[in-house]
Formats: sequence, C-alpha cells, structure tokens
Amino acid sequence: MMIDGAPAPALISTIIYQAAADDAADKQQKLLLTSDEHVVALRKLVRTLALEIKLSLLDQTKLITAASELARNTLKYGGGGFVRTARLADGARRGIGLSFVDSGPGIADVEQALTDGFSTGGGLGLGLGGARRLVDEFEIVTKIGKGTAVTIIKWGHV
Repeated sequence: MMIDGAPAPALISTIIYQAAADDAADKQQKLLLTSDEHVVALRKLVRTLALEIKLSLLDQTKLITAASELARNTLKYGGGGFVRTARLADGARRGIGLSFVDSGPGIADVEQALTDGFSTGGGLGLGLGGARRLVDEFEIVTKIGKGTAVTIIKWGHV
C-alpha cells in the first residue's frame, strides 16, 4: 500500500487509515514534519490526544517520547515527511495511532536498525528500538529508494 507516494505499513496502518476515513476530521489529523517546530507541535498534539483518552502520566510520557523520536528520525533520515494521527477505539479500549511516513532512502536492514547501539547518524542508536519498547504496537515498512513508514499505537488501560 502506498500513501502519498511512500510505503505504508500494512496491518496497523489499516486500522489508522480506516479510522481516519471513518471518523470526523477532529478525530484524525495529518501534520507535516519538515522542521523542528513541527516536531514540537506534534509533541503538543500527542499530549492533548493522550489526555483526551485519559492515558496515565507514564503512558503519556512513553507515547510523547516515542512520537518525538520517530518524528526526528523522519526529519533526519527521511528528509522530512508527515505524520497521521488518529484516535482509535477497539471495544471499550481507546488508543492513539500515529503513522510516520517519509520518501527518504529507506532502511537497508530493519532488524539491524532496531538493534540498540546501531546508528547510521552518529547517535546512541536507541531511537527505533526504544520507540518500539515504549508503545503497545509497532510496525515498520520500508523500501529502498522509496521511503519508510512507521506506525505505532498506544492503548489506554480499560
């Protein structure tokens, strides 16, 4: 599945994009990620969404941290892109879904990129793996020369 010319995660993003199609515009948003200011705006939006579904302070912090890391990766490694947010419902459960999409070079070895300590950008190499540990669901789809899409979901406790 391609979204705006970039690969989209198959399973989890189906949930998010279906929610985006089914819900009113106030339940989903698409934000550009082309500057540090966009990352700050995303952090604020994610906090607001997390408060609306009554995530605990710990879960808010986890989701905001994961979102910030993935947004920065979208900028640094993908050359910018966008994030789509959605409020999700699964029975009594409520959650926040975020799908980060870029049209960058792609990731040559996803498993290696998810390994703690691996970095192509001189960082600590905790970004993707750390983000994966902070959320309930994590999916990454990448295609060399086409881009990368990372989708995460954080569910509130019922």
